[in-house]
Order: sequence, then C-alpha cells, then structure tokens
Amino acid sequence: RMGSPEGDLALAEAALYLAMAPKSNAVYVAYQAAQADVRQFGSAEVPLALRNAPTRLQKQLGHGHGYQYDPDVAGGIAFDQHCFPDAVGERQYYQPLATGVEIRIRQRLDEIRQQREAKR
Repeated sequence: RMGSPEGDLALAEAALYLAMAPKSNAVYVAYQAAQADVRQFGSAEVPLALRNAPTRLQKQLGHGHGYQYDPDVAGGIAFDQHCFPDAVGERQYYQPLATGVEIRIRQRLDEIRQQREAKR
C-alpha cells in the first residue's frame, strides 16, 4: 500500500499523463461502423475455416478446414486467411489518426495490408 505523498504523486502523474496524451476517437468510430454492419447484416455465416469442428460430422462438412493458426505461421499473421463473412466482405473499420501511438499503429497496419495484398 502507498500512502501520502507517494500514492498522491502516482495519481497526479497518471492524471497528467492522460491529460497530455494525444486524443483520438478512431477506435470509437471503428466500433460504431462495426456495430452498423452487425445491424445491417445480422448473424452472417462465419467462414467454414473459422468454424469449430468438435464432431466428425462438422469435420466432414468442412468446418475448420484450411484454418491457419496465426502463431504457427511465419510472421505471426496468416495473410491469406479471410475472416469476414462472404455477405459482409472484407472491411477496414479502424483508421488510426496521424497522432501519438496511432502513427505506429498505422504504419504496422499498412505493412500488414501490403503483405496481405501480396499474398492475393
């Protein structure tokens, strides 16, 4: 447990850090767009490769066939695996701003998108 002044200083430092951090609503905007798609498309069918296959019948129906477990793939991302339902199509909900940590996130997403395009 921390008492005064150490505990108070930690809280003041945290408040200052948060107050000065670059602000963005990019995650909120992305979340709202994803929710709009859920309202529009409802419970669209999950791609077969992403479906669980605990039974022989489900395996015979193709559930889980072709699934790529990201940690087992070189680079940690299965670039040629499609995770959106066909009815929805590929989406890019999150559009990071050019501020704060989102600059690095945008750079990483751009790298991933370029590698994904190269695999198609």
